[in-house]
Amino acid sequence: MPEGLKKLLSPFKNKYLTVTLLLAVWICFFDHNDLISEVKLLGKIRRMKAERTYYTQQTDRATEQLKELQTNPANLEKFAREKYLMKKYNEDVYVIVDQNNKLLDTLHLAVK
Repeated sequence: MPEGLKKLLSPFKNKYLTVTLLLAVWICFFDHNDLISEVKLLGKIRRMKAERTYYTQQTDRATEQLKELQTNPANLEKFAREKYLMKKYNEDVYVIVDQNNKLLDTLHLAVK
């Protein structure tokens, strides 16, 4: 056997080192909970935490709006007019939209 190959294989003569290396390779690449899966799961956890934060903020905002609507009748009327385009009996409502069909403004005119 060439001298270079003997130097290369000499650490593998130790059975404990060989078994430890094989076990590390098995755990990192072939096991059910391998290293690649763990990194993917950590990324998924990070995304889900960010989503949880977003949805918590949205819930808090909706709760504030609900309190505001329940306590002030003027806000309730404003909300109904802006969000659901409701109108009074003697009014005409003109809806202004942009090119992407998004609501820009509403114009309430009383009919006389």
